[in-house]
Amino acid sequence: MSAVKVTDESFEQDVLKADQPVLVDFWAEWCGPCKQIAPALDQISEELAGKVTIAKVNIEDSPGVPSRYGVRGIPTLMLFRDGQMASMKVGAMPKQKILEWLAEAGVKA
Repeated sequence: MSAVKVTDESFEQDVLKADQPVLVDFWAEWCGPCKQIAPALDQISEELAGKVTIAKVNIEDSPGVPSRYGVRGIPTLMLFRDGQMASMKVGAMPKQKILEWLAEAGVKA
């Protein structure tokens, strides 16, 4: 399962009301580090299918959600569980670090 595109309009349904944890990637087309981590997020989406959903919010197309959650730099990764933000990381990191962060937050491979 590949990453889910989420907008301001679909955020509540796709993320806050999701029945499993959702890792939200706040990104933009012009962001080099965002493009760097995209393949890793796609791989994680496949590897952890059924355990976590990977969602992508383009901050230019949907500025409301990033503003509500205080996103100041991108890429920003936020893990949501049961409608609440459970953990956040800012900046690009290798796939292994993302997996370690998810494991620390309780998403087991």
